[in-house]
Amino acid sequence: MNLADLNKVALAMVTPGKGLLAADESTGTIKKRFDAIKVESTEESRRDYREMLFRSKEAMSQYISGVILYDETIWQNAKDGTPLIKLIEQAGSIPGIKVDEGTQALPNCPGELVTAGLDKLAERLKKYYERGARFAKWRAVIDIGHGIPTMTAIRVNAHALARYAALCQAAQIVPIVEPEVLMDGDHDIDRCYEVTQRVLNKTFQELRVQRVRLEGMILKPNMAISGKKSAKQAGVQEVAEKTIRLLKTCVPAAVPGIAFLSGGQSDEEATAHLNAINAIGGLPWKVTFSYGRALQAAPQKAWSGKSENVAAGQRAFSHRAQMNGLASTGKWTTDLEKKAA
Repeated sequence: MNLADLNKVALAMVTPGKGLLAADESTGTIKKRFDAIKVESTEESRRDYREMLFRSKEAMSQYISGVILYDETIWQNAKDGTPLIKLIEQAGSIPGIKVDEGTQALPNCPGELVTAGLDKLAERLKKYYERGARFAKWRAVIDIGHGIPTMTAIRVNAHALARYAALCQAAQIVPIVEPEVLMDGDHDIDRCYEVTQRVLNKTFQELRVQRVRLEGMILKPNMAISGKKSAKQAGVQEVAEKTIRLLKTCVPAAVPGIAFLSGGQSDEEATAHLNAINAIGGLPWKVTFSYGRALQAAPQKAWSGKSENVAAGQRAFSHRAQMNGLASTGKWTTDLEKKAA
């Protein structure tokens, strides 16, 4: 393992003004997204859609530091035969890969999940590295509800995240460690804070046990935020202040960067929260975005599966990428949002 090289890639992933595009939706998830815009999900339509994003020159070269790919996509070629991974590299962006294989029920813990995919991961990482991937992603899912999460679920998921991270570093790939506390429930921001604190503390404990070098990883956490069904929705400033307090309590300064997941926030909410966090500033790590839906909902709608809409889709993508790029340095405003729209 060359730690200096891992650290260099990790720092490039959180370049100020840039962030990560999470284009790693599973076939099932992208089908749901395509259903919403009345596009049939085929290998070809998925390829065309992602090619449109990766060929968005302005967005990719100016605001996107790296792209998380799905297994299908990393092996696909563009319409003209260019490997999609090459389009990403040509734009000056770093290709990455989602390596977890989704979730399964956690035995003896009703309603809780554990992420699968550690078997044969070492072999898969070797192939992904040869293909050009320089970072990977693994997502653990922690739900908040009546009597959950249990310590069992937190511990099992933290252990798997740390094993994955250790395997990545051994393969010279930067791991994105993603312990996601879901915002689906009716809990308030303080309950989210408390659960996320437990999850992050356990995750870093496991990372240390498994000798993961913190300088060669990126953390992809949720923000401290109210559950979607909560009657008490925390404002932008409260989300920013509590998220910073939470991260300063749990995340060692050795971690080069934090790239937030959007986790079901609307496009503009995700941008506003990220901006408020960076506007407060004084943080030991670079803080940016690793958004999927919050970067893609607008371009998907604009494109709607029609080749004549590619330019419109790219404009919508560039706009969202630019807004989040600004938010990653605390320079976004609602006026800019309205002006561009």
